Amino acid sequence: MFNIFNFNILNEVITPTRNFNLLYIILDSCFICLLLTLLILKKRYLTVIFALFGGILYFIVDFGYFYLISNTRSIFIDGVKHNSLYTGLILLWMSLSYGITNFAFIWLCLSKDKYLKYWIFLIVIWRLVVPSITIFGGENNIQTYRTTNAYHTYMAIILLLGYFGLTIYSLFTKKKMINILWLNLIGISVQFFWEFSLLINGIRPYNENSIKTLLINSLIETNLGMPYIYLIYLLVKKHSKEDLKKVEIKK
Repeated sequence: MFNIFNFNILNEVITPTRNFNLLYIILDSCFICLLLTLLILKKRYLTVIFALFGGILYFIVDFGYFYLISNTRSIFIDGVKHNSLYTGLILLWMSLSYGITNFAFIWLCLSKDKYLKYWIFLIVIWRLVVPSITIFGGENNIQTYRTTNAYHTYMAIILLLGYFGLTIYSLFTKKKMINILWLNLIGISVQFFWEFSLLINGIRPYNENSIKTLLINSLIETNLGMPYIYLIYLLVKKHSKEDLKKVEIKK
């Protein structure tokens, strides 16, 4: 399962780029609020909490590590590289949008929510359609850049350790075995839908590195967290239901 990773490829410079405008930010922010509202109305409180946690976590990583520490993240508006304030605000939106939708997607899949196909449809169709609407907002004058060669190898190591640990546990536990293929499917597909929608809509420019970026990001960037997210999921669901009611322990 892990032979697909070539560490020489991971060390090559990949620069994921996004181009969008202010209307895209506004519409996407409205969608995130709508999604959270629908989840709350359907009493998917754990999903909402986990989704918000994902958004905050992504912001800490994106702004704290990628921008402040490693200097691999840059934001340009009208061709001008901006300071920490503008960069922080744009990264906050990006992180909340990306983190909330991804983590909600993951949690709903893990819990096999009875409305799962509708939640996935909402998220996927929005990602595919919204760029077509934002042409009314004018030129895509906001650009983001991120150089990934500095950390993809470490991300692959984290992924390997997580899945290796789950594999060893599944081999020796007497409990129900963990469906590792299902976890991989969730982790890869949630990132793939995101990366694919960015690419086909021109938000991520098509160039010689586009397919490589699509494949490597899909295989690693969200999937690396799936073993750890699954353990969190098991721990939380052991004590709490989706509507935050306590799980009754059978005596």
